[in-house]
Amino acid sequence: MGRNGALAVSFALVFVAAGVASEDKPKKPRLELRASPRFAFSPVNVFLTAELVGGDEAEEYHCPEVEWDWDDGGKSMHEADCAPFDPGKTTLERRFTADHEYRKAGVYQIKATMRRANRTLATATVKVTVRPGLNDPSIERFPGSDGS
Repeated sequence: MGRNGALAVSFALVFVAAGVASEDKPKKPRLELRASPRFAFSPVNVFLTAELVGGDEAEEYHCPEVEWDWDDGGKSMHEADCAPFDPGKTTLERRFTADHEYRKAGVYQIKATMRRANRTLATATVKVTVRPGLNDPSIERFPGSDGS
């Protein structure tokens, strides 16, 4: 085999080895966040679903905590008590839910942060628009609207 042939074989082996290495590496799931409703009048209870989509059943994503930042000064936390991870047998919990009441009108950028062992694994955001409802304390009162 000539020098050019040996060089071509060497490059081919490098590309094949690189492809095998990337296939062995677990694929990370992504976090998607949905809100229902996304547009409402106050007061409203908004229901959120954070879901891990795609990826492998990696131990890194087993039994995470999820922090919900409601963008109104409030935060809450989802923590689970899980059995130890067993490769090949354990399936990840992929869906996390929470709800929150908005009493005032505003545009809220809600954020879900997934962590494990104080390490951030994924974040996702969703925008919710709340318009003033009849009992919204942020509505300006018009003269005479209180019966006077």
